[in-house]
Amino acid sequence: MPPPAHGPRIAIVGGGIGGLAVGAFLRRAGLTATVHEQAAALTEVGAGIIMAPNAVRLLRRLGLMDRFLRRAVALEWGWEFRRWADGRVLSVERLSGVCEKLYGERTYVTHRADLLDTLRSAVPGAWVRLGARCTGVEARPDGALLRFGDGGAVEADVVIGADGVHSVVRNTVAEPAPPTYSGLCAFRAVVPARAAPEFALRPAQTLWLGPGRHFVHYPIAGGSAVNVVGIAPAGDYTVESWNATATSEEFGAEFAGWDPRVRDLIAAGGTPGRWALLDRAPLRHWSRGRITLLGDAAHPMFPFFAQGAAQSIEDAAVLARCLAASPDEPEPALKRYELARIERTARLQHLSHARRDINHLPDGVDQQARDAALAASDPLVGNGWIYGHDAEEALGGS
Repeated sequence: MPPPAHGPRIAIVGGGIGGLAVGAFLRRAGLTATVHEQAAALTEVGAGIIMAPNAVRLLRRLGLMDRFLRRAVALEWGWEFRRWADGRVLSVERLSGVCEKLYGERTYVTHRADLLDTLRSAVPGAWVRLGARCTGVEARPDGALLRFGDGGAVEADVVIGADGVHSVVRNTVAEPAPPTYSGLCAFRAVVPARAAPEFALRPAQTLWLGPGRHFVHYPIAGGSAVNVVGIAPAGDYTVESWNATATSEEFGAEFAGWDPRVRDLIAAGGTPGRWALLDRAPLRHWSRGRITLLGDAAHPMFPFFAQGAAQSIEDAAVLARCLAASPDEPEPALKRYELARIERTARLQHLSHARRDINHLPDGVDQQARDAALAASDPLVGNGWIYGHDAEEALGGS
């Protein structure tokens, strides 16, 4: 489908959650684009993902809720903090009936592949170019030239880098800077419901806090599986890849001595994935000329606030509205998008960074103070600036 005569030629690099989300919002806005995805098929590795109200309301505006709800699980309990050794509940928030009253939507958990499938349904197949590995982007006064691994090249009026934490497009927009070593790694597994303890099948997002580590689980895939994530010291492990694996013995050893329910979930999970959490400081800008960034390419963050995918979807909604408002002037449109998004995403990056130390306090006075603060707080209300945010309304004027 060619772009309209009055619209820019928009190239999206990356066909993950952010790339397909911006494609869907551009289509809704009456613009067209080409999604250049390096993989041979649109698939999403990884496992579970949390969709808070700030992202869910945007999916609803795309008309995708029926498809999304086929496999998503509505949470009744969220941020259920438990003590590592015995599972004592430190704090829990009730979501069912409260979340939608406060923010107009519920909170859901889903498999990343199911969310990708939902977004893919809103992007015409003719827009997607598979097996297209972008190797570089050259900025030009009136657009950009994209180069690909097969030797081909494509000209575009606007380039959107939605190509993740190892973004190629980012190198054209910002000064290349290596990530710093966080000292943490994540183990991830998906446990079939038939093998999971009954406790883990509840519609709850549960976080176990312990010295130097924390452990998370919640149901996904329509309740047919449980997503399991363990954050632990990385040692000398520095591989940052969704495809890297560990052994269940390595995963289990990190949580030796923890509540038996944690150890049972780890044992039931088979071969876990493992990747290092590398730290990246917020960018001061992420647009240059007619090239911009979106999602993890612009603002990768630790997963401790469960907002990575949600922020990509917010980015997509705002970017599409900015381009649609001035399709013949993409440079100011991209700057408007950046200004609308950069402060919010940087704040979430900083908060996610700080959470790692709070979650991993050793037993003692500081840990006891943290637990008392958790018991006295209501994160659903306290994080209203996250969940109540309407990315499109906040933009205004278009």
